[in-house]
Amino acid sequence: FPITATYNGDTNFNASSGTDTQTINNKAATTTTVTSTPDPSVVGQSVTIKATVSSASGTPVGAVTFSFGDGTNTAVGILSGGIATVTHTYTTTTGSPFTITATYNGTENFAASSGTDTQTVNKAATTTAVVSSPNPSLVSDPVTVTATVSPVAPGAGTPTGTVTLAITNRTPQVVTLVNGTASATFNPLQKGTHTVTANYNGDIDYATSSASITQTVNTGSG
Repeated sequence: FPITATYNGDTNFNASSGTDTQTINNKAATTTTVTSTPDPSVVGQSVTIKATVSSASGTPVGAVTFSFGDGTNTAVGILSGGIATVTHTYTTTTGSPFTITATYNGTENFAASSGTDTQTVNKAATTTAVVSSPNPSLVSDPVTVTATVSPVAPGAGTPTGTVTLAITNRTPQVVTLVNGTASATFNPLQKGTHTVTANYNGDIDYATSSASITQTVNTGSG
């Protein structure tokens, strides 16, 4: 920066001036710290990630770029009072714990800096519902069993994998979920009551769960 000093003179001395330059070599150093809440989280749960950028020379302004460690796109948060916040949803446990990186991009007055944190993502709990049709049935009726597997909040998404469907005295059938649903048909059953079960076997992102109902089988025309 140029610095100029001007003497205005008086009745005895003429005016004069002189110049110098002042070089500011370094931007103010900054420190970036990162936190995430909740930690751990489950698959499909929204996570709030906060970066705090501080400096001994004042409150930094500008932007922070967040990367989440799961291969998804980065996000940018704008500092307000030295804090930038974004949210992110992890859709798999693969790679957990994930490394979150917050990079303060710096300004003409504040130097860039970065910080990291780790986020643990666990399997989401599930619930399994099972129905059979027809129910009640006749001794001549095949019975179709359908299971629906859903995540339990705060988890979200669509469970994959297989469900083992079974009816008393019939060979269990392992069926792949399609859009969270699996069905199998069983041969006609003897008169009486039978236990129908659906056991979701889980996958890398969703925990196991099960359900059961009673199937009633009648004779005659119903």
